[in-house]
Amino acid sequence: MSKEIRLLNADEIEVRVQSVKSNGCILLLYKDARVDMRILDETYGPTGWQREHQLINNNLFCTISIWDDEKKQWIKKQDVGVESYTEKEKGQASDSFKRAGFNVGIGRELYTAPFIWVNLQAGEVKDKGDKSYINPHLHFRVKSIAYNDKREIEKLDIVDNNNVVRFSMGKSVTPNYSEKYKQNIQNKESNNSSNGLTCEKCGKKISEKVAEFSTSKFKKKLCMDCQKTFTRR
Repeated sequence: MSKEIRLLNADEIEVRVQSVKSNGCILLLYKDARVDMRILDETYGPTGWQREHQLINNNLFCTISIWDDEKKQWIKKQDVGVESYTEKEKGQASDSFKRAGFNVGIGRELYTAPFIWVNLQAGEVKDKGDKSYINPHLHFRVKSIAYNDKREIEKLDIVDNNNVVRFSMGKSVTPNYSEKYKQNIQNKESNNSSNGLTCEKCGKKISEKVAEFSTSKFKKKLCMDCQKTFTRR
């Protein structure tokens, strides 16, 4: 079985905010389960691989088996999942599958990603007590990525949802914002704060959608962070 797993394309890589400070945030790169399934299909064919889940010591494991036509046997890779804050079982199943995919070789190049720090501007971050929160309208994506012959990331550009470059590997980035962009941020902030809705636990302002979801699920108006704490109980 000598087939090589291809490297991830830019549009197959997701960007997640790991932590937020008053002047910026740390980003992480990750893949979702659909990418693993697509690459397994591309490389081994829809019938050339299979997955199974099993519970071991109350932990959900996933095993990916790949058919080796030369050895006439299934080659197996296994890993354990970590539950998500919502949909516990589904979260563990998806996470264990993605982790097993790393063992197969899918997305392993993401381990070579640099430390990704993005400076945040006024209107993109808010402080509440000793915590900082990123503007929910701000999102990031990988615009371009390149690898060296060792399958390591050697070029990486990340932009926000206004296509402004926020991180470029090995370069110092100063975002070039238009006045229209700044005004849009201010308008969105104003709209969010004008509804008068706040988290019943921490007092943070929340949107109508967050309040509606939280009320239906927890019978309380909670921000996203407090919802996570609530579900852990």
